Amino acid sequence: MVRKPRLALIGAGHMGMALASCWENQELLAKQGWLVIVDPAPSDRARGFAERLKIAIVPELDKEMAARIETVVLAVKPKLMAEVAKTLDQVLPQSALIVSVAAGLTLHRLKSYYGDRQLIRAMPNTPAAIGRGATVFVADANAHEDACARAHTLLAATGMAERVYEEKLLDAVTAVSGSGPAYVFLLAEALAVAGEAEGLDPVLARKLACETVAGAGELLRQRGCDPAQLRAEVTSVGGTTAAALDVLMGSGGFAEMMRRAVSSAARRSTQLGAQS
Repeated sequence: MVRKPRLALIGAGHMGMALASCWENQELLAKQGWLVIVDPAPSDRARGFAERLKIAIVPELDKEMAARIETVVLAVKPKLMAEVAKTLDQVLPQSALIVSVAAGLTLHRLKSYYGDRQLIRAMPNTPAAIGRGATVFVADANAHEDACARAHTLLAATGMAERVYEEKLLDAVTAVSGSGPAYVFLLAEALAVAGEAEGLDPVLARKLACETVAGAGELLRQRGCDPAQLRAEVTSVGGTTAAALDVLMGSGGFAEMMRRAVSSAARRSTQLGAQS
């Protein structure tokens, strides 16, 4: 049984366990101190993870265990945050850093729960589950630079992590990277359907679409280039790709639809934040 945890993960759902797995893979758990997982109904995956690493998994933090906690990562659903905060606020040290990855939960709302503690709000995305995430975070004025560096280390274990200094930018971040994986999945889905319409076997069409999207993404990542440059490299004048791009880039085409989609998602993020 762990007696002196330094890092607490609240919530062992999909995102919580994605974070914990990446911390293990990056060998951060020893550097951050002992981890304790807090979840009243942990999954078999969470229990197996805790057993394998010989760390505690408990339904809630008591005062003795919470006394030495330096960092808390909140990975619970926004609707549960008020209930979780009632217990945590009573036992956490005032010096504790609180990092929330709950979508739409503003720093203002976190402050109403946790007072003057150091607060950080982060927006990860689902590829964090395989260490290929894109996360952006913003810190409350009370958060010290060393605390921000600690948060960056934990978040960067899942992939890219960048800090912004205006919370309102997280609405755009949510629209681009938070919701972005769904846009890519839709692209693969639509590409497969289009291939099937041209006579391809449905299974082959789906395989081609998925591998093309995955391969193009990896090429973009490895080359580190402007996407427009890679697009130009694969587009010959008068060729098949150019014929397709004439449609996608025409009036009302893909680029315009994407602008409208991201704008709509950003507006909805702003509305949800105002309701939190």
